[in-house]
Amino acid sequence: MAKYDHFEQTPAWQEAAHLYNLVLDMFDQHGQQFSSGFRNKLDRAALSVSNNIAEGFDRRTTNELEQFLGTARGSASEVRSMCLVVEARTKLAPARKALRGVLASAESCARQLSGWMASVEAGAVQGKRTSTPQMRRDHEARDAAEEFRQRFLRGLKPDHPLYNTAEARAARGE
Repeated sequence: MAKYDHFEQTPAWQEAAHLYNLVLDMFDQHGQQFSSGFRNKLDRAALSVSNNIAEGFDRRTTNELEQFLGTARGSASEVRSMCLVVEARTKLAPARKALRGVLASAESCARQLSGWMASVEAGAVQGKRTSTPQMRRDHEARDAAEEFRQRFLRGLKPDHPLYNTAEARAARGE
């Protein structure tokens, strides 16, 4: 979880945003072929995936995050179901490729959300999703050690055996 500062950086949210845009693109090209009720429901279900990821990400407890990820996964499944229900309709043949793209993206969302939920469930942080004082101290110690290493590598003399290593060159910005 600490790897992402904002929900929009998570691969699951990015895929969910992609899903919604695929739905919009499909409706731009083939919207008249779908009933208004279908369009409305698919639009809301597809947008619900990214919105529930965002809301869960910003909640304070692990249980709340899991709940919203589960709701997002349910919305992705709803999109999948809707695409499968109408995919074989003759009238929708021109939209079939777009429907399959939406379906594939919804399936990707569901897989990513399942993986994320399993990771959260197995994770060390349970309850409130805030760092404990010990976690903060450990993080600060790792940061300090890395900063020391970078300063050391930048300060190497040209005759030092590590001077020409890739890591030392990267530390010097070469």
